[in-house]
Amino acid sequence: MADGSPNPETFNRLIVETRPRLHRYCARMVGSAFDGEDVVQETLMKAAEAFENAGHIERPENWLFRIAHNAALDALRRRKRQPAMQSDVDLAYLADDSASADMRVAAAASLATLMHLPAAQRSSVVLMDVLGHSLAETAEILGVSVPSVKASLHRGREHLRELAGGPEGVAPQVSADDRDRLRTYADQFNARNFDALRDLLADDVRLDLVNRTHLTGRKDVSVYFTRYEAVSDWRFSLGLAEGRPALLVSDPADTASTVSHVVLLDWTNGQIARIRDFKYAPYVMESLAISSL
Repeated sequence: MADGSPNPETFNRLIVETRPRLHRYCARMVGSAFDGEDVVQETLMKAAEAFENAGHIERPENWLFRIAHNAALDALRRRKRQPAMQSDVDLAYLADDSASADMRVAAAASLATLMHLPAAQRSSVVLMDVLGHSLAETAEILGVSVPSVKASLHRGREHLRELAGGPEGVAPQVSADDRDRLRTYADQFNARNFDALRDLLADDVRLDLVNRTHLTGRKDVSVYFTRYEAVSDWRFSLGLAEGRPALLVSDPADTASTVSHVVLLDWTNGQIARIRDFKYAPYVMESLAISSL
């Protein structure tokens, strides 16, 4: 696909190589590492559908980012949190002598901070200052003019400078029930009492082993625990991920207890309705705000 001609093998390789960068973009556009992964999955499904009839793709990565951008905007519209893209051409030719410093501010900005920017500004800032795209590439991905990108970038950088060092949000509260359920699951997992965990599964439980597989139903999802039983490089502890109760997974042999990935659980009537395990999506950790409980 280096020449832009359709080739399934190189297309699949492009997806594997680009997925972490797509996630960096989508997470910052929608303000959540978890929701960003949903947008990435939607992007890849749309790209796969469009690929067969796409014909000549001159710049495959830009093409993929354009799909991701539109998917992110669709997600934002569904949440009704942001206005549609708007033009900032009136500031298009303003010089920005502090671009290097602004890039550092953008790269360090939290997802919550970036969500204070309008979508047009946020997309320009993330594509250029976080992911390193050029003005021309950014304009192509966003489907706007280069002057519009310059203007959005200027305003976005200015807004981030104003927000830098601002107060953090209120710490989330975890209910006693949520903590108890999480503790029970972690304790049983760490004790390798997987039969007890299988008993907690709802009949129609769903497993999303992100970036690897999806399973539905107690029988199929039960195999998930067998896979963990076969390895020993994990220990579960209680934590918060983006403010929601989560299981933090680390290697017992790691004295620093570095969190390698997280697992999310949804419960219905005391049973596990959904497991979302990010073991095979380590790129999610780059954008994820986590803390221990």
